[in-house]
Amino acid sequence: MINRAFNSFWQEESGQDMVEYALLLAFVALAAVTILGSVKTQIGSFWSQVNTQLKTATTTAGGAS
Repeated sequence: MINRAFNSFWQEESGQDMVEYALLLAFVALAAVTILGSVKTQIGSFWSQVNTQLKTATTTAGGAS
């Protein structure tokens, strides 16, 4: 009786897909966090350059009038 129940439990694969999807989702989330960390730095640098250029253009335009 116990052997039959244990073998039935051991061979049951209905929950296997859910575990695989959860692991895949965790991997994708980890990759996204890693990639977005790098992109965040690049975007911050880009906006700093834009801000500096706008300040320079505003100062130059204000001084020319």
